[in-house]
Amino acid sequence: MNLILFGPPGAGKGTQAKRLVDGRSYVQLSTGDMLRAAKASGSELGKRVAAIMDAGTLVSDAIVIELIEDAIARHSGAPGFIFDGFPRTLAQAEALDSMLAARGEAIDLVISLEADKEAVLTRIVKRFAESGRADDNPESFKVRYAQYERDTLPLLPVYGAQGKVVAIDGMASMDAVSAAVSTAIDSPPRSR
Repeated sequence: MNLILFGPPGAGKGTQAKRLVDGRSYVQLSTGDMLRAAKASGSELGKRVAAIMDAGTLVSDAIVIELIEDAIARHSGAPGFIFDGFPRTLAQAEALDSMLAARGEAIDLVISLEADKEAVLTRIVKRFAESGRADDNPESFKVRYAQYERDTLPLLPVYGAQGKVVAIDGMASMDAVSAAVSTAIDSPPRSR
């Protein structure tokens, strides 16, 4: 099973991915985590990533795709992947489809965590206060949310036309969201 956790910044994608990793044998590919690790590494790539992330803008497709390709290769025996924060653009979605097709696989399910903009802003402000993540400050959130609406949200109809999307209320309790995610995985749209 290869699935995408889809939704705006702060919708709970990372939280739900971690719960799935704990309960299933999938590998979480969080571009946010990968980018933060690159940023913390101090490498040349990390320095470029840091400048982009701190400004609240999206890292280029080429950099993100390189990170994802490397992670897929390192986990070639995995029973499935949870794509968290990827793809964010049509070009990334096409690249992901190509990468998976080369392995004889495809995206099986897109779980869309539906969330209200003001509610996720409140979550982001709280998370920023607790973690101090530079990309979680309210100004960066506004930039990231606008980019989500412009670049990422248009992917939903593409996956919807393929019959792969299950919408879940991302504002419900973490346990309720987890239960809905598990139900969607156990009975994906194509098998209904």
